[in-house]
Amino acid sequence: MQLYCPSLTRYSRLQTREVGVGDLLLGNLHPIRLQTMTTTDTMDTIGTVEQSIRCIEAGAELVRITAPSKKEAENLLTIKNELRKRGYTTPLVADIHFTPNAAEIAARIVEKVRVNPGNYVDKKKFEQIDYTDAEYLEEIERIRERFTPLVSICREYGTAMRIGTNHGSLSDRIMSRYGDTPMGMVESAMEFLRIARSESYHNIVLSMKASNPQVMVQAYRLLIQQMDAEFGECYPLHLGVTEAGDGEDGRVKSAAGIGTLLEDGIGDTVRVSLTEDPEFEIPVCRDLVKRYTTRAKTADTIPPIAKVPYSPFEYKRRESFAVGNIGARQVPVAVADLSKLASIAPADLAGIGYTYDIPSDKWNISDAAADYIFTGNRLPDFALPGTVKVISYPATWQLAADKEKHFPIFDITGYLQAEHKSSIMNFVMMDCFTDATAINDFTGLDEIANDPTVVLCLSSTNPHTMPAIRRMFMELISRNINNPVVIISDSRWQTTDEHLIHYSTECGALLLDGFGDGICLGMTLESYKQQSSNKQDTSGRNYISNTTVEQFVNSTAFSILQATRTRISKTEYISCPSCGRTLFDLQVTTAKIRSVTNHLKGVKIAIMGCIVNGPGEMADADFGYVGSGVGKITLYKGKDIMKRNIDSDIAVDELINLLKENNAWVEPA
Repeated sequence: MQLYCPSLTRYSRLQTREVGVGDLLLGNLHPIRLQTMTTTDTMDTIGTVEQSIRCIEAGAELVRITAPSKKEAENLLTIKNELRKRGYTTPLVADIHFTPNAAEIAARIVEKVRVNPGNYVDKKKFEQIDYTDAEYLEEIERIRERFTPLVSICREYGTAMRIGTNHGSLSDRIMSRYGDTPMGMVESAMEFLRIARSESYHNIVLSMKASNPQVMVQAYRLLIQQMDAEFGECYPLHLGVTEAGDGEDGRVKSAAGIGTLLEDGIGDTVRVSLTEDPEFEIPVCRDLVKRYTTRAKTADTIPPIAKVPYSPFEYKRRESFAVGNIGARQVPVAVADLSKLASIAPADLAGIGYTYDIPSDKWNISDAAADYIFTGNRLPDFALPGTVKVISYPATWQLAADKEKHFPIFDITGYLQAEHKSSIMNFVMMDCFTDATAINDFTGLDEIANDPTVVLCLSSTNPHTMPAIRRMFMELISRNINNPVVIISDSRWQTTDEHLIHYSTECGALLLDGFGDGICLGMTLESYKQQSSNKQDTSGRNYISNTTVEQFVNSTAFSILQATRTRISKTEYISCPSCGRTLFDLQVTTAKIRSVTNHLKGVKIAIMGCIVNGPGEMADADFGYVGSGVGKITLYKGKDIMKRNIDSDIAVDELINLLKENNAWVEPA
């Protein structure tokens, strides 16, 4: 195996062990399975059954139900029997936290149990505790003693198990030795996996979930490498970005994390965690997975790489020099494609962050304003905002009066042969490894290498687009070519969800590996026309009505940069998808908190339904709003409780007060 997957240049599924979940087979190159989780109270039998049916009819192949205590675990039998009575045989998964007794009951009833090694046995008080080697081993033995009975029951009943590590719920013991790291996540799961293997139990799936896609991707890669090194085999992997949120942001963050792994053939089952009704998760899962149903049939046109010149296990941005405001340590730029507009007027810039105020004769510029606009064969005939610059084809560029705001874009041959070039900035396009003569893609590289005016624009019409562009990045690194690079991603899909997933997967995967100094998202003409008239995503929910395609695409670009932590332009919400443990209406509360805090650029706010996911999954948040009882909310700063058991009626106001007390609040404009 090369690093963490069979190949970085040719699509191939990662071979994993076969695991049976009831009659459903996972791993061993079986189709990637889709799943979700109910949000009802598990003691509400009919409500849970009916929501499960909606999920199944939407396409869920597994349905997870929370079992926080013995009574919920016991009620799984009633739920299962009612589903079977109605003719539904989809496997059920019990979600367990803190309560081994509940897991042991559930394992005798449902087809699969999920345990979190961070809180199944270990303590988790968020205290820094030093463990000697002897104390550490004593804790491992305590885990063995408490975990082995569940393993024995699962083996006896033929029940599958998911060992599901969450970044935010690592135990004090793991934290003391590994810190809050991807490697700590891996070791947390490996401890349980070693115990299961020692008991000759192998019906196991693993997951490494985090709300930060960077952490999530690195943890899965490290887990694969560790399993391969230690066992010479890999167990099936369940993919998910936990607490992704809702709407566009939730889809983008999930696709960036999950899609990055799927691109390399990693993943046997997926769940997209959205703060929405669970049946709406399934179409997003399907759109993610369907991209790979024919991927293995693509031609082998991307040249292999002898030595990977970067580490995929840690984030380090590729070295580049600056050309204007692109490259070096500057945040990645966003390029808006306006080339499909029949004409360009001041109003057309509103969708990309620039609003012209006629009375004051001034432009208002948002935090998510595009840095460049690509206009193709036309030039704007009005005075542009001071911060935006224009990219156009060479013949059109030559007509521009202001050569400090207008720049040409060439293909590589055109640039090398051009008589007229900008003395400041030239954009040079490369279509990476699209035909059968891949070596030709390197022609001209050395001639433009480190030209101080050249910004490379990498795209690919190869069916395996992301690895094609990634391979070119590897070539640039190997040849010490440090020109900044704008990633170009064109979508040929039709629906909103499909476009979001396409852009987020292709650009997100590259950005998460430290590649790219800017992104430009576009659509084929056919897709552009389709999207202009189609305002709904695959779930039928409307996300881009009353907006232009350009506004949708620009918003998506900034969401991708935010999700990959490469450019922060807005408030970030870490919002759990709700389940039977949730102590308030997550969708309503999330919308309410968004409405009063969405102007707080760079602040990360976690909105958690209960204590299980609360302080744990807030590992990456600045402030937390967590259900602590019926009608009660506890507020956190980081992992520290600041205000306990506040009435939910005043909790949002108290959150604002907490933000003010910590100098994180500014008044809305």
